[in-house]
Amino acid sequence: MILLSGWVVGGALVYAMGAHSGPVLPKPADGSALQSPGSATMVIPVAGVRREALRDSFEGRRSGGRTHEAIDILAPRGTPVLAAVDGSVRKLFTSRAGGLTIYEFDVASRRVYYYAHLDHYRDGLAEGEQLRQGEVIGYVGTTGNAPANTPHLHFAIGVLPPGGQWWKGVAVDPWPELVARGVTLQTGAAAAVPLDAAAK
Repeated sequence: MILLSGWVVGGALVYAMGAHSGPVLPKPADGSALQSPGSATMVIPVAGVRREALRDSFEGRRSGGRTHEAIDILAPRGTPVLAAVDGSVRKLFTSRAGGLTIYEFDVASRRVYYYAHLDHYRDGLAEGEQLRQGEVIGYVGTTGNAPANTPHLHFAIGVLPPGGQWWKGVAVDPWPELVARGVTLQTGAAAAVPLDAAAK
């Protein structure tokens, strides 16, 4: 069982959760459920990070003339990484650039959510596993080509082509969506506490 409360802080709906042993689907204060794309909300995929802390680096230039096509969400190493939407684990993969990664498909298999540079996965995470929005799936790290002194989550969204080949998906800038409808969750608190109160 989870103790969960929601508050509006600086225009952002904020949640804090008590300790739990399984997935959770938080419920906003207005009674609507957190859902997949097209709904009113998406979980900011790093616990405790607020919308105003996000920076748009989607168009940022990278080596080899490529574009970033993602955002980097900085947080201390080991901070929980959360499923942004309901979906399933399509692929767990280790790559030279992304390090330890997760590819999550939304419930309708229209979008892929990519989580990279993870320190480690949540215990027991497996390909094909169904995910609930807000569920811990891994932990922030610096694997792959991330600078060792800059732990962060590289978070990308892609629109899937017919057939679901995520590597052929069309990149979507996550920043406007997270700023418009992002929900902040904090996990691991002994009791539900507003994020601004917990910081005092």
